[in-house]
Amino acid sequence: MSVPRTIRQVFLAIEQAEGAGARVRRSIGTAKLRNFSPFLMLDHFTVGSGAGFPDHPHRGQETITYLLSGGVDHEDFAGNKGTIGPGDLQFMTAGRGIMHAEMPRENPDGSPNVGMQLWVDLPKELKMCEPRYRDLRASEIPVAEVDDGRVTVKVISGQSHGVDSVRDLAYTPVWLLDVTIRPGGRISQPLPKGWNAFAYTFAGTTIFGSNDATRVVKEFHNVVFDQAGDYVEASVADNAESESRFILAAGQPLDQKVVQHGPFVLTSQEEVYQAMLDYQTASNGFERVRGWESEIGKRMAY
Repeated sequence: MSVPRTIRQVFLAIEQAEGAGARVRRSIGTAKLRNFSPFLMLDHFTVGSGAGFPDHPHRGQETITYLLSGGVDHEDFAGNKGTIGPGDLQFMTAGRGIMHAEMPRENPDGSPNVGMQLWVDLPKELKMCEPRYRDLRASEIPVAEVDDGRVTVKVISGQSHGVDSVRDLAYTPVWLLDVTIRPGGRISQPLPKGWNAFAYTFAGTTIFGSNDATRVVKEFHNVVFDQAGDYVEASVADNAESESRFILAAGQPLDQKVVQHGPFVLTSQEEVYQAMLDYQTASNGFERVRGWESEIGKRMAY
C-alpha cells in the first residue's frame, strides 16, 4: 500500500542581494531550512547586465545550475569555458578545489537572466575528488506527459511515469523534475524511499498533498516533505487562471556532519581551516589560483 508524503513546512523565499548586483530568493541555506541533506543551498536568482558572480572558489560540494531564461557564461582556472541558455543545466563538481566565475549574458531586449542554483553536498570520501563539469542541454531532457497532457514533467534526473533521465549527472544521487500543471491537472509522483524531498514553486498556485491534508501554495515558496512515504501529490484547481510550475527535488541523505564556511563545505572545522589555508597558499588543488583572473569577470563595472 503506497503512502503519500505529508508536508513538513511551507515558507516563502525572501529576495535578497547576493554576489555583485544579483538578486536571489534563497530557501535552503537559511534559518528556515539548513542542511537538508544532501541539499545545502537553493537560490532562485535574477541577474541583470553589469552584475554576476565574479571569480570565487569552491571545495567539497556540487552545484547544479538550471537556467530558466537568458544566458550565463562560466570560466574556471583550468581553462574550462561554456555558456548555458534557457532550459540548459550545468552540473559542477568542485571536489578538492575550483576557482571560477559565472557571469550573465547581455540580452538584446535588456531582460534579466533567471535561473536556479542548487548546492548538493558530496560524500566525505569524494570531497577531494578532481573537479568536473557536466552540461545537459534543454533538447536532451526527456519529457513525461501525465493526466492526458494536463501535466508535463521534464525529467532532468530520476524517473517519472515511465520516462527515465538521460544519465547520472551528479555524484550524490539526486532526482530533479521540472513540473508544469495546467488547470484541472493532477500528478502523483513516486520518490525513492527515505530520500529528502522538496518542491520550489516558480509560477502559479499549486495544491500539494493528498485527501484532506493539502496546502495551497503560491509562487516562490519552498514545500518541504516528510521523509516517510512513497509519493508526492500535486494539482491545480479546475478554475485556476494559469498553469503552475515547480521543481521537485529528492536526494539521498548523507550521514555526515556539515561544516560550511562560505564556498567551502567540509565535515570538520579543521578541514575548513585547511581549505582556507590551501586557497590562500595556492596549494592542494588550488595551485592554479595564483595569478589567475577570468576574462568574463572583467565585465564587472567596478
